Amino acid sequence: MKRMLTTLALSLSLALPLQAQAQDKLTLMLDWFVNPDHGPIILAREKGYFAEAGLEVEIVTPADPNDPPRMVAAGRVDLAVSYQPQLHLSRHAGLPLVRVGTLVETPLTCLVVLADGPVQSIPDLKGRKVGFAVAGVQEVMLNAMLAHHGLTPKDVEQINIGWSISPALMSGQVDAVIGAFRNFELNQLALEGKTGRCFFPEAEGIPSYDELIYVADPTRMDAALIARFLTATERAALDIVNDPDTAWQIFRDTDKALDTDLNRLAWADTWPRFALRPAALDLGRYQRLEAFLAASGATPGGIPAADLAVDVSGATE
Repeated sequence: MKRMLTTLALSLSLALPLQAQAQDKLTLMLDWFVNPDHGPIILAREKGYFAEAGLEVEIVTPADPNDPPRMVAAGRVDLAVSYQPQLHLSRHAGLPLVRVGTLVETPLTCLVVLADGPVQSIPDLKGRKVGFAVAGVQEVMLNAMLAHHGLTPKDVEQINIGWSISPALMSGQVDAVIGAFRNFELNQLALEGKTGRCFFPEAEGIPSYDELIYVADPTRMDAALIARFLTATERAALDIVNDPDTAWQIFRDTDKALDTDLNRLAWADTWPRFALRPAALDLGRYQRLEAFLAASGATPGGIPAADLAVDVSGATE
């Protein structure tokens, strides 16, 4: 009788949908408010890929764009969406962080000016105001781009404009903005009847890097759980590439606030940049950027690439 009851209980357990069984919880903080950059995350949730991986993923947004890595380091969230340059700076500031996956594998950040404005080249920034949104990382990128043209940080006035990137530029509060995303701010300016010009960091002496990455605390993270999370987002990323129009409709319909012309345009510019193998790791990118930041004086350098980024795909329960 005991054997029969055990067999029956096991059969009932296997028959239950995975969503009805106990799931592992994971809290993810985004880098910004929900937008097309987060397509694979939202699609993985909406299509049930997280649930099928035995995960209950809580997605939260930051009150301040500088918060996500700090929240991971403080143990308040399990994962955060961040930026590769920010990871390097955070590690040198003593935060226990490591890259565990990639969301967007090409640079998105650029320095944006109005096409019909006074800044037609980076040397034209001398004596002018430049806005930034994320303290530290964007200032470092701006300084490197200035140095590429023989300018110094003292040649411009840097202003923290927070979330107000395009409005600060259009209103004349600043003459340029660093930290604008080429898939968003250029479209936002166009919708306002303005034409923007983008100066690309990777064309101005800065090594190419992973724009959006997932970071975790290596001393507390569950690598196997994160591997399941990345597998779910990989499925979603492939769905997006295979049918971006249907994926956009699913993404858009999750929240009425997402159904905007800006997000529609941004989606088209974003989906080709999603990492199709989010767990895959190019250590060379981390080695090169670490060396560049040290050479530019932004950090003392010396952190091995293997300590900055890991591949969790082989982790098991």
